[in-house]
Amino acid sequence: MAGWFMKLLPKRFRRQGVVIPVVRLHGTIMAGGSQFRPPLNIASVAPVLEKAFSIKDAPAVAISINSPGGSPVQSRLIFQRIRDLAEEKKKRVIIFVEDVAASGGYMIALAGDEIIADPTSIVGSIGVVSGGFGFPELLKKIGVERRVYTAGSNKVILDPFQPEKEQDVEYLKSLQLEIHDIFIAMVKARRGHLLADHPDIFSGLFWTGKRGKELGLVDSLGDMRGELKKRFGEKTRLQLVSGSRGLFGRRQPGAAFAGIVAERFAASTVAGLADVAEERALWGRFGL
Repeated sequence: MAGWFMKLLPKRFRRQGVVIPVVRLHGTIMAGGSQFRPPLNIASVAPVLEKAFSIKDAPAVAISINSPGGSPVQSRLIFQRIRDLAEEKKKRVIIFVEDVAASGGYMIALAGDEIIADPTSIVGSIGVVSGGFGFPELLKKIGVERRVYTAGSNKVILDPFQPEKEQDVEYLKSLQLEIHDIFIAMVKARRGHLLADHPDIFSGLFWTGKRGKELGLVDSLGDMRGELKKRFGEKTRLQLVSGSRGLFGRRQPGAAFAGIVAERFAASTVAGLADVAEERALWGRFGL
């Protein structure tokens, strides 16, 4: 409505300056979510990206990333959606790294035509990791017997309630290597001509933004406001684009939500606490 009203005003009364839409992609990248942790995935991000890229007069879209990673599938889907919209709307994408763009967070950053990082931020971690717990000895101690029945010899592969099997671990590693190869191919396709000849770039190590620039993982160092005003003029206005949020910070799914909040809240509390612990571990890898 505001944009429509401004068009009716004579030019001398309109605010001058370029408008740059800003999208903030902050948090761990996971398919699900809870009341305790709004998810960062294609479902939650797509509507915001659509709004940002639909601002016609904007020459570029600025995306702020602050993520330690998470789901490689969701990371790649977000990356692809950004690139598809950039090509469809003919807009430049400028990525700004805040605290961290590592693993899946860096995969999303690859969608930028430029990556600009704070010199003290963390970038990289181009690798794949899986984690879990095993409980077979605990079950013995408390007198619990594990019973599982399958059709298919590999249906209980990596079952945490059974002793770890070497062949299961090898199979998991083969999957990780496939995903890692895809990640490496994405980095090379987007930044191959800029990368330094360094043996550890694809090893899973991570670096400061300053060192990341030397390695070719980022293009330059700076902050969003300063860089955008330098490029588009002092009158440049940054317009934060966000989705509607409801109780607990999650996107409102509609009227039916009201009738099931109480029922789902109790059920999700335990799962939510587990989510928080998992997220805390991801951030903790980078000292955050």
